[in-house]
Amino acid sequence: MTILDGKKISNQIKDEIAEEVKKIIDDGEKVPHLAAVIVGNDGASLTYVGSKVRACERVGFESTMVRMSNTTSEVELLDKIEELNEDDNIDGFIVQLPLPPQINTQKVLLAVDPDKDVDGFHPMNFGKMALDMSTFIPATPFGILELIERYGVETQGKHTVVIGRSHIVGRPMSILMGRKAFPGNSTVTVTHSRTKNIEEITRQADIIISALGVPNFLKADMVKDDVVIIDVGITRVPDETRERGYRITGDVDFENVSKKASFITPVPGGVGPMTIAMLLKNTLLARERHLRQA
Repeated sequence: MTILDGKKISNQIKDEIAEEVKKIIDDGEKVPHLAAVIVGNDGASLTYVGSKVRACERVGFESTMVRMSNTTSEVELLDKIEELNEDDNIDGFIVQLPLPPQINTQKVLLAVDPDKDVDGFHPMNFGKMALDMSTFIPATPFGILELIERYGVETQGKHTVVIGRSHIVGRPMSILMGRKAFPGNSTVTVTHSRTKNIEEITRQADIIISALGVPNFLKADMVKDDVVIIDVGITRVPDETRERGYRITGDVDFENVSKKASFITPVPGGVGPMTIAMLLKNTLLARERHLRQA
């Protein structure tokens, strides 16, 4: 059994990006600039955006955090997005989700300039991804592809089962694993909360990508020997023995499933660190795109 070590691989990617930034600086060119918009005071979102800012510092990017209050109106947020769209100094930006209830998330994501949409959520970028065109791949799926590729996990002709159908992970992964490329060329089954007899399907899987958000959902009796497990789930489970009062748990019963797996991602330390690394990679791609258009 091999651990798909997202922490290690994400650090390698950051080192590679830092080398590229060093060349950019040596050539006297503009350094990549990532901005993040956060509305409200959601603890997990603040932690996540903070880690993105630190990652920017590590690789030599410029970064801007735009903090807006929980009472921000939809119009105010759309005005801020328009401002960022028109700011030539900013190569890419993200709007941290979730947003407060008074704001229409879909309207906000549509307002982001597709050329600055380093999260890969805009319908134009999602559509290009589905058509195998060059575009920004959403950071978490992009990170999963990179993990699979760097560990040389065979995907061609394999049966991939995706658990979850969200626009952020499940649906893009189902498209990407079926594309004509590596990683890809697998036969994909998408399962979700309405799927009947899910255990029968997961037992047939060569690769399982779980993005359900239900702690320890996938048990050892639901998988076959030598399965590849990608656990995208991140749930805070109360735990009084921990200093923070909780522990982070994935969708997979790691202790028991890992005994049957050929490859498996841990939680934490698997997919999570890859998401931030690939967001940085998308920002670098955005800068290159802007240079070509200039």
